[in-house]
Amino acid sequence: MRLKDKVAIITGAASGMGAAEAKLFAKEGAKVVATDVNEELLQKVAEEIKAEGGEVLAIKHNVASEEEWKSVVAKAVETFGKVDVLVNNAGISTDKTLANMTMEEWNRVMDINLNGCVMGMKYTIPEMQKAGGGSVVNISSIGGIVGMAGSSPYTAAKGALRALSKSAAVEYAKDKIRVNSLHPGIIVTPMTAPTIEAAMPYYKAFTQLPYFGEPEDVAYGVLFLASDESRFMTGAELVIDGGWTAL
Repeated sequence: MRLKDKVAIITGAASGMGAAEAKLFAKEGAKVVATDVNEELLQKVAEEIKAEGGEVLAIKHNVASEEEWKSVVAKAVETFGKVDVLVNNAGISTDKTLANMTMEEWNRVMDINLNGCVMGMKYTIPEMQKAGGGSVVNISSIGGIVGMAGSSPYTAAKGALRALSKSAAVEYAKDKIRVNSLHPGIIVTPMTAPTIEAAMPYYKAFTQLPYFGEPEDVAYGVLFLASDESRFMTGAELVIDGGWTAL
């Protein structure tokens, strides 16, 4: 098992990529702390994991809340004794451009897509230091690498997360804590499906493979970065985008 005896916190685990990651991690031997604001869907994911013999702690969690981050990390340590892996997966999308958004909309995207990741690292990294090392996987986006029309707040947050991952990688390399970013392209999830349908010609024009990605395509990349197989990778960008950024 690729994550045997590792304790992993995965945010946004109730559906889409996060749910796929949580299920795969459990199959690979991790003790999973799955969090999400949608408690009902989260419990269903947890039940599936338990039915397959996996270990999981499901916690309702708003990643934009510092107090809730403190509580999640404390519960993870209380239940499983340590934290080895953090997957900052939770996020929201937006179709706003700079000229048609409100600052409230801007701040909401930043709070969830960027500040939530900052707080996740702030409170898990000390536990990783105690454990003698760890791996942080920050789910960014190809929007953090290239410009994408109609999503300025989203791409700004994802670009900042990409840069932050590199800085954190340098800061904590001496502690054997690796920090990498992962950049999905068009992945069909409950969150993205309506957007994909509305902008199908645009997405097809840039995605070089003749199909879009599935949550499992990302989950296997996250598994690699979380595992010791990537022990010499930090500050790197793993792009899973069907060839979008190859253009």
